[in-house]
Amino acid sequence: MMRATRHNGRSGAHGTYNPKHNDREFDLDNAVDINSEMTPNNIYWNCYQGFTFHKDRPDDWMSFKDVELLFYKQQFTGWLDAQNERHRKEGHKKRIKTMEEVVTNKKWCPEETIYQIGNIDGTVDYKELAMVVAETMQEIDKRFGEYCRTMDWGLHIDEKTPHIHERHVFFAPDEYGFDMPQQEEACRRMGLELPDKGSEPGRYNNRKMTFDKECRAIFLEKCKEHGIDLEVEPIYGGKKYQEKQEFITSQINMKNQNVQIENGQLLIDNSILIEERNDLKKEIKELDDEKLQKELQLEEVDVFINDVTEIAYDKACETIIDEIAENIRKEETKEITKLKAEITESDNLITKALGRFAVEQLDKLQKRLSGIKTRVVESLKRSFTSTTKKEHLLNKIAEAARPSLIEILNKKKEEIAKEKAKELDVPSRKRKHEQCL
Repeated sequence: MMRATRHNGRSGAHGTYNPKHNDREFDLDNAVDINSEMTPNNIYWNCYQGFTFHKDRPDDWMSFKDVELLFYKQQFTGWLDAQNERHRKEGHKKRIKTMEEVVTNKKWCPEETIYQIGNIDGTVDYKELAMVVAETMQEIDKRFGEYCRTMDWGLHIDEKTPHIHERHVFFAPDEYGFDMPQQEEACRRMGLELPDKGSEPGRYNNRKMTFDKECRAIFLEKCKEHGIDLEVEPIYGGKKYQEKQEFITSQINMKNQNVQIENGQLLIDNSILIEERNDLKKEIKELDDEKLQKELQLEEVDVFINDVTEIAYDKACETIIDEIAENIRKEETKEITKLKAEITESDNLITKALGRFAVEQLDKLQKRLSGIKTRVVESLKRSFTSTTKKEHLLNKIAEAARPSLIEILNKKKEEIAKEKAKELDVPSRKRKHEQCL
């Protein structure tokens, strides 16, 4: 005779259970316990979009992870905002949380329940299991839906025994009137009693145990309505009703299911790590490309500065040296002319006798100085344009000019960017998005 299995959990050795396992939102290539050829026939349900087969998921089908985050935001945003504001005012900023952190926190995360009929040695048709569990969920929602809501479930036929992973969340108002994820208070408001009314509430005496007992009874009743003959005594606590071997087999089957869940969690974690590694590689490549681009831009600026410096240097050598030499020649001519005037205008007889000779010699000197000026200019130009001298001076000029030139270029870029921004400055239109209710 087959058994009906229903057991719950929120987390394992690797943290809270990830809904990606339930709707197969991970890489199946490395999942040795999953027959990927059967995966297209898996059935999924969520509280916003209803039923679908894995193979028939529409483009806008929401992953279970997105479904749960959306439900949490719709149901618990008021509570979280108020709680974060209190932490902010009290100076406990490290306690402030996002809804993404709440939905994966062991204290507030959804509870996951596994439904299974039979085991690898004998079970029911997966379509019948889907109908039984769907009716079970409807009845549970009818009785307890005010304080507990099923958000999604997935029927897996791509593993050894068909089974369903269902995820729900308990909630009840806090002291400020905001709905928050909390289990025991929700069960109390459902009107559920402690299993042992005469004892103190605790791990082995709480209203959640009563909730599980009633849900299991609903599950068994729906199985009975479908004509499924089952062993009704629960595995836990039912040792005295079973033969020893049957009990051991049941325990092994339950442990095997837990191992499968843990294995699925490891596969998801591995898939997430691969995605993060690929994203990190992409970010590194983008940073490298950006760095290369900046280096190229810097090289372009350096080339530009060097080109400008070299042109300016050549022009300076040509112009300044000529101008310096010309100014020297003018000063020399001025002094010689002044001296000649002093000689010719002197009343001294000796000076007058020698004056004509002196003036002739000064005229000769003036002509020679003009020739010397040309030779000096050519000599200076050769000196300043020699490779060693030129390279040394160019580096000094470029180093001194670089900050000013870069500042000018950046300023020009900002002006161009502002002009483009004005051209593209079109008033934005707010769009309204409908929220899935």
